[in-house]
Amino acid sequence: RCHIPLSGRNPALKEALGIRPHVLVLNKMDLADPRRQPVSAGAGLGWAGLGVAVVARGAPVPVPLQIVPLVARLVAESPRYHRAESSEYNILVIGVPNMGKSSLINSLRRLHLKKGISPWCQGSGRRWGRVVPASMTGSPFPPGKATTVGSEPGITKSVLTRIQVSEKPLMYLVDTPGVLPPKLGDVETGMKLALCGAIHDHMVGEDIMADYLLYTLNKQQQFRYVQRYGLSEPCDEIEPVLKRVALAQGRTQKVTVLTGTGNVNVTMLNCTAAAYEFLRDFRAGHLGRVTLD
Repeated sequence: RCHIPLSGRNPALKEALGIRPHVLVLNKMDLADPRRQPVSAGAGLGWAGLGVAVVARGAPVPVPLQIVPLVARLVAESPRYHRAESSEYNILVIGVPNMGKSSLINSLRRLHLKKGISPWCQGSGRRWGRVVPASMTGSPFPPGKATTVGSEPGITKSVLTRIQVSEKPLMYLVDTPGVLPPKLGDVETGMKLALCGAIHDHMVGEDIMADYLLYTLNKQQQFRYVQRYGLSEPCDEIEPVLKRVALAQGRTQKVTVLTGTGNVNVTMLNCTAAAYEFLRDFRAGHLGRVTLD
């Protein structure tokens, strides 16, 4: 993911991949800071057998149209893979959680095969080419998707069966759960992964993540949040920002306060919900194009 082209790579995979041909896909390039593109461009340095593809909305050539030929070329140029007689390609899609692996597979399938339906046909009474009772056609995938996607990490929980994404050349992709290193190198790397959704928000704390995000935005002079939330100037403290977010988004909560005359219901700003909205705005690109690395 281009928010974290360096922190978003699992170093344990480098040894596992070895010299095997592989493609590094940098997702959501349109949300990355164009001033820091050299950081993204150098994300694959030192990895043998590597090709790089960049994903961005509105790109002149959709990245799925780049990936299939790139994979075919890398495999063809790798001598140790000339022993197989089969002409089909079986590709494993790996990476840290919530980086768009399932979405990439669905995009490849939609563009190359001109279909977005799951192998389980919705309501058609057919499954895997055989007629079955309507009661058995329940699909494990959402309509129009061959593999389930979501905004939270951990949607894909096991290695799935291979999914055809191209006819010529014949290519199958296998979706896998996201994998993080057993131990992160430092706290800042963990915060970057959490901001991009690779770690569940509640495991770090929305308020802590929002504070680190504000620090990063100010450090990189990304001040779009000032206008978005109606602030008079950039702010180093997270509390005033979250209060403005809560007011702008209507994030309030009713709290019962015990007084000398009895219980009183008071409406207060919900700063935890405001922190979550702050994080959502960043992930959607509403706070500007930011590269965390």
